[in-house]
Amino acid sequence: MLTALTLLALVPAVAACDKDEPSGRGEATGRADEAHTDVLFIGAHPDDEFQSLATFGRWKEKDGLTTGVVTITRGEGGGNAAGPEEGAALGMIREREEREAVGVLGIRNVFYLDKPDFWYTLSAPLTARSWNRAPQRPTDTLERLVRLIRATTPKTVVTMDPRPFHQHGAHQQAGRLATEAFTLAGDPDAFPGQLTGEKYRPWKPSRLLTQNWGFEGPLGQRCDGKRADDEHTGLPVLGVWPGGRSSGGKTWAQLERDAARKYVTQGFGSLPEKSDTPADKLPCEWFTVLAEDGKPLPGTERAQSGLRPQYAEFRDWARRVRMPWLANDAQPAYPDRPSTTVPEVAKAPVVNGRADPGEYPGPALELTHWEGTRCASGKDCAADARLARKGDDLFVLVHVTDDKKGAALDGRTDCKRHWRTDSVEVDLDPRGRSDDTSTTFKAAVLPFTAKDGGACAERDGDNRQGPAASTAPGMTVASTVTEPYEGYTVEMRIPLAGLPAPVDPGRLTANVLLYDSDTQDRTGQSRLAWSTFGSAQADPYVWGTLELPGHVPPSGRPTRPADLPLEAAKSEDSAASRAQSRRTGVPLAGGPRRPE
Repeated sequence: MLTALTLLALVPAVAACDKDEPSGRGEATGRADEAHTDVLFIGAHPDDEFQSLATFGRWKEKDGLTTGVVTITRGEGGGNAAGPEEGAALGMIREREEREAVGVLGIRNVFYLDKPDFWYTLSAPLTARSWNRAPQRPTDTLERLVRLIRATTPKTVVTMDPRPFHQHGAHQQAGRLATEAFTLAGDPDAFPGQLTGEKYRPWKPSRLLTQNWGFEGPLGQRCDGKRADDEHTGLPVLGVWPGGRSSGGKTWAQLERDAARKYVTQGFGSLPEKSDTPADKLPCEWFTVLAEDGKPLPGTERAQSGLRPQYAEFRDWARRVRMPWLANDAQPAYPDRPSTTVPEVAKAPVVNGRADPGEYPGPALELTHWEGTRCASGKDCAADARLARKGDDLFVLVHVTDDKKGAALDGRTDCKRHWRTDSVEVDLDPRGRSDDTSTTFKAAVLPFTAKDGGACAERDGDNRQGPAASTAPGMTVASTVTEPYEGYTVEMRIPLAGLPAPVDPGRLTANVLLYDSDTQDRTGQSRLAWSTFGSAQADPYVWGTLELPGHVPPSGRPTRPADLPLEAAKSEDSAASRAQSRRTGVPLAGGPRRPE
């Protein structure tokens, strides 16, 4: 009886609508509505749903609830642990992986909006501009989501957490747009052309849930169906335990693991085949309830003062959608920035992958644990960095102790996505006031490449992206690798003239990061950094200050606009998407349909 009551509490409520039956294309043609789904998940990338797949599978088997997935991009800007493909070619691979993964839990329909995925950013506004660039309307993505809700008529919408700290900006933006579309889909005044020209009906889902990956509740079956409160918003949080067994005998956690291993390009194929966490230690999948019966649940706003621009912008959005409590505690207590003085040297260091006498007289910056597995010992992974300046050039030398080599990538065709193997990254914000990395310089060096190719360098996630030879003119790099292998040293010369804006000598900020991989499967294990708070590689707010005594930058240097890689795969080029569109009657990419 307890189990039955628990499951009843988790069943998404019935949609509030003028008519009970779905209003998709299938109804107009007199056949079963293949577009309809009881639950609609809205995410940014293929694999964003994977930590909720156990829940969706359980809802299907136990409660008869179908789930559909909307994926706004195909993850063209993500890593690739399976090969050198990137851009649209990678997006097509990731679509295939996603369809195979969600199929393990019985999900048939995945709708793509064909929006570009450029790189890991923490900025929802930057993401919004890339998704809705001219000649598209600023509301293009939102309009497509509203159309898909009207076409698929879900009772429950599940999406990503829209809160900004330490989270991909595309995840934030997916959560924001889903929240807005949840309300607008039932409003006859919202995008009325969908009603008059395309013959959709307003559709008002009942429940809106967001994934809450960071919620810490009880473990084991005790968390199942538990209704707790989120400490920030005060909203209820529901737990769904994946430890129960499906009718096929596997636990939902194991089925979710089977699905996760389909995302090979993202490194999930290296996950252990068996999900062996003891049942009493297995956490629930947690969801914050933002709305019930089609209406936002009430909360109490606790306004923060002294908000930085990224967080002030999120507060303003939360107020616009009449859920101001979503911004409670959104800005964390940032620690003080680290600081160091970069000495000017009389003679420029020779970039040869070693510290020759007198080249780096300043203090060593120790890199400490930031993310991933902690280094087992100083021999497992450790690093420090030294900096020097000669005129308008910054020199960086990073010494790394490492016990196992990661994969040696092809320096000619695959010098990118450096976090997949052993590498060193240097980040520079020339003015020290960037809100996202599109106005910064981020360069990485792979200390060794395939076929004894030596070091290679590239830029990623910043003002420009691609091989250093074309994106960082004048930058030179070198490395030395110990034999037998015990680590390496990377040395870089970075012309300050190549930064996206003129350097402000009193505000220049930076971070130095180490990515350590002990495997050959193009996945990382440990990450170290000089400044380690939050998303240390993508949050300029945490980078440390570099003092450049005596440096006077030349006048007249330009400020360069960001060049985002916006190539996106198209649904019209996907046989699976075309077949789904024919079956469901929902046009490709959430576009408009022709009335019958």
